[in-house]
Amino acid sequence: MPVLTTSVAVLAVIIWSYLTLARGSFWRTKNAKPAASEKAEFPGTAVAIVPARNEAELIGPVVASLLNQSVAMPVILVDDESTDGTADVARHAAEKAGKADALLVIPGKPLPPGWTGKVWSMHQGIEHARARLWNPEWLLLVDADVAHGPETVANLGHIASGDDSHGPYDLVSYMVKLHCESLPERLLIPAFVYFFFMLYPPAWIRNAGRSTAGAAGGCMLVRAETLERAGGLESICGAVIDDCSLARLLKQHGGRLWLGLTDQSQSLRRYETFSHIEHMISRTAFNQLNHSSLLLLGTVAGMVITYLVPPLLLFTRSRLTIFMAAAAWAAMTITYSSMVRYYRLNIAWTLTLPLAALFYLGATIHSAVKYWTGRGGNWKGRFQDIQDRHMTETPIR
Repeated sequence: MPVLTTSVAVLAVIIWSYLTLARGSFWRTKNAKPAASEKAEFPGTAVAIVPARNEAELIGPVVASLLNQSVAMPVILVDDESTDGTADVARHAAEKAGKADALLVIPGKPLPPGWTGKVWSMHQGIEHARARLWNPEWLLLVDADVAHGPETVANLGHIASGDDSHGPYDLVSYMVKLHCESLPERLLIPAFVYFFFMLYPPAWIRNAGRSTAGAAGGCMLVRAETLERAGGLESICGAVIDDCSLARLLKQHGGRLWLGLTDQSQSLRRYETFSHIEHMISRTAFNQLNHSSLLLLGTVAGMVITYLVPPLLLFTRSRLTIFMAAAAWAAMTITYSSMVRYYRLNIAWTLTLPLAALFYLGATIHSAVKYWTGRGGNWKGRFQDIQDRHMTETPIR
């Protein structure tokens, strides 16, 4: 048994050495905000597309923030069969901002077979922009629960212009700042962003020589020409994780990607309970694993060794095992501390990452169960990721 525990501790140290030193420095997060001296004129014309389904509670400030951008652009809100007056709230917000003419609300058409709701809504918005002969050079694809600072689009345009070694870019996206005040949010939201960047290191996403592709769907600026060349949103019509699917599609067709953090754009959606966050994770987690039971087992084993073993082995009697476990947990807390600081939490929250990992592990297993029982991908009354569903999409790898 001592040999086994020591071996597992050594494995944990190896894993954390790799994550800390060789995983694209994913944990070195910083707020991406160009200096005033770096800003330039927006590179072309843009249209904002906002898919919205029953978002009356949040849509008002979202629409106002888009209409008040320093970069003038029309905003198309696609009302996806809402029953709560989302469209009326959006129009009222535009009128209050004195820019009613800049907002176009279109009723979404019924969801066709093989499409997921958000992708279908974005597709309708893009087609409507083309039908009105706007032919924008850039498409701003945003969520209906994210409010943006007035320079958000201008800053994205500056980044897309690309004065670094990897630009110019065809898709630039911000991981917006998520709401983080309640106990469940403080425990789990920084961990969510940390895990996301671990899966999709921004440095690897920027590197055209790597296949890693990712994006954050809350705020994406996409070059319209590149999207059209890649086949449009029809190519990912059934995607449950639409943002990363779009990123993979564009990168496969030679598109260049950029992903970063911002506090200029902030999510208005609150997660007051653990069940709210569990639902957010379990909706897509098993889809992320390509519905593979083998990958699920590997994920369970990997997360146990990576996050749970280091604190547990501190209670063994072997000094070597304790030393190895402490080294692994130290690497864990040090790398996580940058995200904890970004969310302006007490540094003691870095010690809670194993608990957060245990929660996410449970949500991932629940995601698989929901998929197997025909309840996967549930979003506002739609099950979009179920085992017997016939998809028109071929998974993009």
